[in-house]
Amino acid sequence: MSELPVTGRRTFITGDRALARFVARPVQRFLDVEASGGILLLLATVVALVWANSPFRAGYTSLLHTDLVLEVGPVRLAEDLGHWVNDALMALFFLVVGLEIKREWVAGELRDRRAAALPIIAALGGMVVPAGVYIAFTAGGTAADGWGIPMATDIAFALGVLAVLGRRVPGALKVFLLTLAIVDDIGAILVIAVFYAASIEAAWLVAAGAIVAAVVVLRRLRVVQPAVYVVLGVALWLFVYESGVHATIAGVVMGMLTPAVAFQDRLETEAIVDTLEGRDELDAEDVRQVSFLIRTSVPLTDRLLTLLHPWTSYVVIPVFALANAGIEIRADSLTSGGTLLTGIVAGLVVGKAAGVFGAAWLAIRLGVASLPRDVSWGQLFGVASLAGIGFTVSLFVTGLAFTSASLQADAKLGVLIASAIAAAIGSAVLLVTGRSGGVAA
Repeated sequence: MSELPVTGRRTFITGDRALARFVARPVQRFLDVEASGGILLLLATVVALVWANSPFRAGYTSLLHTDLVLEVGPVRLAEDLGHWVNDALMALFFLVVGLEIKREWVAGELRDRRAAALPIIAALGGMVVPAGVYIAFTAGGTAADGWGIPMATDIAFALGVLAVLGRRVPGALKVFLLTLAIVDDIGAILVIAVFYAASIEAAWLVAAGAIVAAVVVLRRLRVVQPAVYVVLGVALWLFVYESGVHATIAGVVMGMLTPAVAFQDRLETEAIVDTLEGRDELDAEDVRQVSFLIRTSVPLTDRLLTLLHPWTSYVVIPVFALANAGIEIRADSLTSGGTLLTGIVAGLVVGKAAGVFGAAWLAIRLGVASLPRDVSWGQLFGVASLAGIGFTVSLFVTGLAFTSASLQADAKLGVLIASAIAAAIGSAVLLVTGRSGGVAA
C-alpha cells in the first residue's frame, strides 16, 4: 500500500529542526513519563531549599510576602503571594483530588467495595497510627496541634518512586498505593475541614451551600456548559474562603459534584457517527454536533482530569513546593526542633509503615480482605514505607496547624527529612523484594 500523502503542514514538534529533535520531543517524552511530576516536585524543593539558604534568601522571603490585591466591586481580597498559592492555587490541586475520588468511587478501584477493602483499611491505619505516634511525642506542648501533619501520603512522590523502580513492582501494588492515597486524601480533607478551620461565619457557609445546591440542580437539568460551572466554582471558592473553612475545600466539593457517568451513551454516539459517515457531504454544523456528542460520551471527570492533571502536576505542585519548602537550615536545626521534629519523623517513617502494614495484615488475617495477586508481604511493607512520603499535604497542613514561623520551619524540616527517609527505606525494600520475590503470603 502506498504511503498516504501529507496534506497538512507539520507541526513544530514533528519537524526536523534541531530544536524540535533535541529539545521539544525529549521534553514531550519527559512529560509523558509517570515519574515526571515527582521529579519536578523534587527539583522545585531543591531550588527552594538552596534559595532560602543562599545569600539571596532575602529575595525569596520578599517574593513570598509580596502583597497581591484582588478587588471586584465590594469584594476585596488582600493576601501575600504565599497565601494566594496555598489558598487559591492549591484549590485547583484539591479539585483534581476530588475528581479522582469521584472517578474511583463510581467507576474505578473503589467501586468494588470488597476489592477496595484492603487499601481502605490500610489507609485508615496509616492515618490513625501516625497521628498517635506524633501525639505521644508532643502531647501537652506547643506543637500538639500538628497531629494532622504525619497523616498524609504524597501520591506524586510515592508513585514517582514506583515508576522509577519499573517492573520490579507488580501492577497490583501500584493500584493498591493509588487507592490507599485516594482514601488518605479523603481523610486529610476531612481533617482540614473539621479540625483546621478558622472561626466559622455561618452566613457565608449558607451561601456556599446554596452554590452546591445550584450545581446539583444544574446537573439534574443536564446543563453541560463548562463556563457555568467555572463561575459557580469561583463563587463557591470565595464563599468558603469568607466562611472560615479553608478555601481549598471548595475544590474538593466541586470535584465530587462532577458527573463520573457520561451524558451521552457511547453506543448511541457511534450510531450517530456511522449515520453521518454515510452522507456524501458534511457541513460545519454536522461536524460541530458530532464533536459535541463525542465529548459528552466521555465522563466529565475523565475530561477534566485529562485537562487539569498536567497543570497540577507540572505547575501547581512545583509552585507550591517552591513557596513552602524554602526553610533556612541552621547548624542547630536538628536539635532545636525538639519533640515537634521527632514526632513528625517518627509519625511518617515509623507510624505510617506500621499503621498501613499492620492494618493490612490484620484485615487479611481476619479474612476481611486478601493480599493482591503476585504481591508478597515484603512488597506490601515496602509500599507501606513509601506511604510515609507525606510531602505536599503534610506541608500544607503545617501552614494550617501553626502560626509561629519557628514551629512551621521545624515542622517543614521534619517533613522533608521524614519523606526522604521513607522514600529510601521503601525503595530499598522494594528493590530487595523485587529481586528475591519477597516473602510469600
